Amino acid sequence: MFKVIARLVFAATAVAAVAAPLASHAQDNAIKLGYAKCAHCTPLALTPEHAQNVKLEAIGFNTGNDVLTALLSKSIDVAQVTYLHYATALDKGFDLVAISGQVNGGSQILVGNDLPLAENDWAGLKALIAKYKSEGKPFRVAASRGNAQDIHMRGAFAKQGIDVNKDVQFINIPNPSDHVQALRRGEIELICSVDPFATQIRQLNAAKFFAYPYDQAAGKLTNLIVTRSDVIAGKPKGVEETVRAIVKVNDLMTADKGLFVDTIQKVTGLDKAIAAGAVENLYPDYRMYRAPAVAIGAMMRDLKYINSDVSGAIEKHMDYRFLEAATGKPKSALGY
Repeated sequence: MFKVIARLVFAATAVAAVAAPLASHAQDNAIKLGYAKCAHCTPLALTPEHAQNVKLEAIGFNTGNDVLTALLSKSIDVAQVTYLHYATALDKGFDLVAISGQVNGGSQILVGNDLPLAENDWAGLKALIAKYKSEGKPFRVAASRGNAQDIHMRGAFAKQGIDVNKDVQFINIPNPSDHVQALRRGEIELICSVDPFATQIRQLNAAKFFAYPYDQAAGKLTNLIVTRSDVIAGKPKGVEETVRAIVKVNDLMTADKGLFVDTIQKVTGLDKAIAAGAVENLYPDYRMYRAPAVAIGAMMRDLKYINSDVSGAIEKHMDYRFLEAATGKPKSALGY
């Protein structure tokens, strides 16, 4: 599928390059922004009403993978993805440019209620995994492959000496909204889920909290705003105003947690108590963190998640111009 998309992207980019000089000012001011329906991402639904000098349309998708596919197929112009998506796309040779951060955090490792594990008891988890192996049973761990929670979990496991590929059986559950049912059906022992679904699982008593998986190279870093080089060339003002709107909404989320809670509830349809719990594990931050992004790429290669060294590509494809214009700050104060 990636090869097919790559060919389509290459062909479409060639056409766009010829057509770019003919783009009108009105086209420059029209931007389609895609985001996933997770708690971190929901503030992006507010960007159109806080945008100026750009016709901004915010479109919700079920997962970050869906958003990335829409960006690469040119259905949208700007996308909220994760640092994981960013490194993976660069490893595949796709045309992706990071232009802003957004919201970080939102990851929780949860375990089955019947498992004899206390919070942050990594020694107990390792012993339990060894017990399952000795009994010839798979210890099943799950995440939505390709999202930040997946890499957070894998990195945290590696830090504790647990090999996701050898010590446990990985189960991919693409849509985070399906996580709760997998736990209730007893299909998995452990999951790393994304808020607000992780908080929902806990409040429904479908599983219990084990740990925040932030002790790894990615830390709490989660969301990244990206676009393509042809969009930057053809709609530079639209991109700038989109970043400006993101910065404004981020500041609103930081100052007003109640607004953050209401936005999560409105976009996801989940209970307000779930949204309120999720907000406690979310950190609005529009900065782009260059050095940690490189470290994430290195960790992903170590975990055999990607095949090549993307360090140079990660740095080369981070464009701070729009953040600098939107905030009035130099890139040295914006994560560079």
